[in-house]
Amino acid sequence: MIDLAAMNTPEGEAKVAETLVKTASEIGFFYVSGHGIPPTLSARAMAASRAFFALDEAAKSEITIDSHQRGWMAQGLANLEGAATHDAKEVFFWGREVAPDDADVLAGLPLVHPNQWPDRTAPFLREGILPYYEAVMALGLRILTCLAKGLGADPDIFVRAYDRPLGRGQLVYYPALGEEDVAAQRFGAAEHSDFGVLTILKQDNLGGLQVRNRSDEWIEAMPIEDTFVCNIGDLLERWTNGRLVSTPHRVLNRSGKSRFSIPIFCDPSSDAMVDPRDFDPEADINILPPIAAGAYIASKNRRNFSHYETERS
Repeated sequence: MIDLAAMNTPEGEAKVAETLVKTASEIGFFYVSGHGIPPTLSARAMAASRAFFALDEAAKSEITIDSHQRGWMAQGLANLEGAATHDAKEVFFWGREVAPDDADVLAGLPLVHPNQWPDRTAPFLREGILPYYEAVMALGLRILTCLAKGLGADPDIFVRAYDRPLGRGQLVYYPALGEEDVAAQRFGAAEHSDFGVLTILKQDNLGGLQVRNRSDEWIEAMPIEDTFVCNIGDLLERWTNGRLVSTPHRVLNRSGKSRFSIPIFCDPSSDAMVDPRDFDPEADINILPPIAAGAYIASKNRRNFSHYETERS
């Protein structure tokens, strides 16, 4: 547990930076408290999520997920690499609000596209989650800037990279698993690591998130009131030349009830170059060459979500 309220003084910020780096390099997962996001904002977003998933399938199908990773994804379409079967979950995807004539959209930058909102059937969704999303993205940049200081790097590396952030958000509904799911080795989310830089997760009070430690044991990351669970993603591990670690995790909903969570993937601008030399001047770019953030994440999406199959064929 890392109390971000201590960052209000230079001495406290230095201590938080040291703790963040130690935790992110040894574990890759941590809770944050003192984050400054009002509980009412989180509660409103979670209520909007529950109301959206309670809509009938016809209403949700009006915004069926597209190749830009925007909209509603039905169950059966998330097939994570190495999993025995598809995940048992529904997801609504969105990102930073952009207009159809935005320069990045017209340039065809990966994962930059207008959102699909169900404004006709569920106008509450946009209103309920956008303020929360914006607050979490600001928190993410604050955490990353502190991490950069702890790593002895220029904190403006992230400020520059996040001028037009991808900031992908998900509302996730996990139905209770039945006997058929257990027999099929089906999880709410099979073992995986996140593709991007930093994930900030709000989960409900049911639990189910499990993190694999270095002894290959699965540890429960139980919900703790007024906190977020944060984890390092694959891109940040690459960006720091392996100093920070992206840790495998999974979701197993054994509560017998519907589970809801809201992960926000705090990722940089689509064309931001992830270069390990930013944090390690001795990094060998023949092994880890610089890569554009959006292109990397889009390539991972195509290998893990079945709705891309039509596009591939």
